[in-house]
Amino acid sequence: MIQITPLGSSSAGNSYHITDGHTALLLEAGIRYKDIQRALHFQTSEIAGCLVTHEHGDHIKAVKEVMKTGINVYASRGTFDALGISSHRARQIKAKQQFQIGSWTILPFDVQHDVSEPLGFLLANQAGEKLVFITDSYYCRYKFSGLTHIMVECNYSMQILDENIAAGRVPAIMKRRLMRSHFSLENVKDFLRANDLSNVQEIWLLHLSDNNSDEAMFKREIQELTGKPVHVAER
Repeated sequence: MIQITPLGSSSAGNSYHITDGHTALLLEAGIRYKDIQRALHFQTSEIAGCLVTHEHGDHIKAVKEVMKTGINVYASRGTFDALGISSHRARQIKAKQQFQIGSWTILPFDVQHDVSEPLGFLLANQAGEKLVFITDSYYCRYKFSGLTHIMVECNYSMQILDENIAAGRVPAIMKRRLMRSHFSLENVKDFLRANDLSNVQEIWLLHLSDNNSDEAMFKREIQELTGKPVHVAER
């Protein structure tokens, strides 16, 4: 059974611990390593690998320390090149090329973001569970069947963003960047409508904006749309 533990989920830093009871992984390492250790009660020796989507600081802050502790980090060549990292712990992966870590079969896929070579991940375990992880993207062109767990960014609402811009709380120039780099509530709804949700056990909404989101509204609207349990990762 998949267990998901958010360690950080905001522009200040993103990291998630997942396990299927056999193999534990980190998704992103964008908070201080000491905070990762503390959140996991210093039980980090069981972590079999760390998957990183892209090179922005709020996703890679602890990457070098993670590697120093003996944990392999998996990311695209574009990400490692952007970070200037070369280490035997830096494992280059490519979109649509499957690989294994313990009990997980992992399929990276390309996503849309304003960086070198960003990735999303589809993870399947031996019990037949499937988890999709998408963050820092404004669109996903792929559809997935048999999903049991969804972890997807829900950064902002277009309505709230427009209201903030009109009130002068957010610079108008921010709108263009957000629309080209982050999943909105509206995009998340489109993504969920396009996918097979029949086996989904839970949906996690990630990386909510401090200014342009409404946690209660996002949770309510996604629950109403899908009829599934929805969790908002702590910020």
